[in-house]
Amino acid sequence: MNITFVIDAYGPTTNGTTMTAMRSAEALRERGHTVYIITGSHSDEADTFTTGYRELPFLRQISASQGMPLAKPDRTLMEKVFGRSDIVHFLLPFKMQKVGKKIADGLRVPTTAAFHVQPENITSTLRLGSLDHVNTMIYRHFRRFYNRFAHIHTPSEMIADELRKHDYRSNIHVISNGVSRRFRPVDGDKPDAFANKRLLLMIGRFSREKRQDLLIEAVRRSKHKDTIQLVLAGQGPWKKELLKRGKTLPNPPMMRFFEQDELIRLINYSDLYVHASDIEAEAISCIEAFSCGLVPLISDSPLSATKQFAIDDEHFFKAGDADDLARRIDGFLDHPDTLRMKREAYLEYAERFRLDACVTRLERMFEAAIEQFHNEM
Repeated sequence: MNITFVIDAYGPTTNGTTMTAMRSAEALRERGHTVYIITGSHSDEADTFTTGYRELPFLRQISASQGMPLAKPDRTLMEKVFGRSDIVHFLLPFKMQKVGKKIADGLRVPTTAAFHVQPENITSTLRLGSLDHVNTMIYRHFRRFYNRFAHIHTPSEMIADELRKHDYRSNIHVISNGVSRRFRPVDGDKPDAFANKRLLLMIGRFSREKRQDLLIEAVRRSKHKDTIQLVLAGQGPWKKELLKRGKTLPNPPMMRFFEQDELIRLINYSDLYVHASDIEAEAISCIEAFSCGLVPLISDSPLSATKQFAIDDEHFFKAGDADDLARRIDGFLDHPDTLRMKREAYLEYAERFRLDACVTRLERMFEAAIEQFHNEM
């Protein structure tokens, strides 16, 4: 197939949607498909076409906080690329995608879409997260776009349930974003600087809804706080605030972005993974962690799909409860034999989230959309 992805940002980034698109495109190309990318980002990569970014100040603030600048549509470019495509896949519901959908329909090219941006991510950024009616308004706004598609992809059953609840009428395909086989156990000792430390790791954008602040507070309350080294892998707008809070710890957290190879080594020599986020569509970073054998502790927040990755109740902690998280951390650190046993269980569990299996299901969605489109012509 000739497949076109339409996504606002594509390239080095901490944005999960972009990383998903990059890995999916790579896997599809390895299977013999041609994948074109239309994006606002500049790129020298083959079959990637650049439109540039929108410059509206208010939108720039919101999108930058999510690690996703908004692309401007280029009608001439989209007409050219769509004309050689068997299907066009829109990964977000913003201006470029809305214009692109109209162009694809005019050219009679089949289309699908993916739902990756939770309204709660946006309202949390604007400090409106407690206003449920605002989230409902955003779901309704997005619905006008998504209900124009016969088939849409969601990364988790939780998101699919939210869409059904808000009257999204498309055929919903629940497909994990998947992890590369590069994320696997590798031999290697901790660096000398961490030889006598317990490494706790969380991966994700530094923003309020991810709750790195809660993890910092839980470490402060842990009986092992003197030997815990917290590593927060990522980048984002809340970094200064988190650095300030981290100064309360005996060992201030290490906070920076890690390239993939370095991240894999870091996961492999860490002792425990914590995913404290209140809002999450899937959290590929959690899958990456347990695919390397790193045991996770996960918030039970009702708006976080990541809780689906807890293989039993020992891997939950109460959302927003630093005391409960500290107790769970201490429980695992006090029992290394339990961690080793859980490690083996998670390595087996991880196989169902491997990228190759997930891309197979994505291919089937594309094929179903193409077949239905041509049958209805």
